[in-house]
Amino acid sequence: MLDSLFSTTLVSTELTFTTAILTILISIILGALISYTYMKTNPSGYSQSFTLTMVLLPVIVAIIILLIGSNVARAFSLAGAFSIIRFRSAPGDPKDITFVLFTMASGLACGVGSFGYAVLFTIILCVLMFILNRTNFGVRKTEQKTLKVTIPENLGYEEAFEEVFTKYNVKFELKKIRTTELGSLYELVYAVTIDQVTNQKELLDAIRCRNGNLDLSLTMSPTTEY
Repeated sequence: MLDSLFSTTLVSTELTFTTAILTILISIILGALISYTYMKTNPSGYSQSFTLTMVLLPVIVAIIILLIGSNVARAFSLAGAFSIIRFRSAPGDPKDITFVLFTMASGLACGVGSFGYAVLFTIILCVLMFILNRTNFGVRKTEQKTLKVTIPENLGYEEAFEEVFTKYNVKFELKKIRTTELGSLYELVYAVTIDQVTNQKELLDAIRCRNGNLDLSLTMSPTTEY
């Protein structure tokens, strides 16, 4: 029985009203499921336009496949029409691109009539995404940051904070040294790797005690320029 369910495809290339309605309804349901999965696995935030797009995209792809069928001339004409469209947008997150391909594959499966396989792989991939999100798969346990510290000229910068970094299990690399205030002060720039369990306030307080409460900054999103 299962084999007959998953082997059912639209053998006939003739587009009927019943076929179109069934394809559209299943595409909408699968698109909504994929969009819901995306929203639940992105607690940091998402845009409404993108979630709505994921609901509509499978339907659009399925309709295109239904219209093309096995007609080669129609396929070329549709390809020429869609080549006029230009999409201008900033490069997206790899996860967003994956979900776009996910919705397109779902719509493609519905368009060719493989409803059973469309539902099957949509459910499997959505469950997989929930599992990976709940288990924090691929999440880094350390964070790379840029630390800028100002020290007086009488404090040796080579080993000024080595004891503090060792105490808080911070890996560090001195990237840049420059003088300020007519040479009376030094500014040190470190590339540091901090564990998530490390109390950053205590770390900064310990550094302030060493540098005489002079200026310091900890950049959360470091860049390559120092």
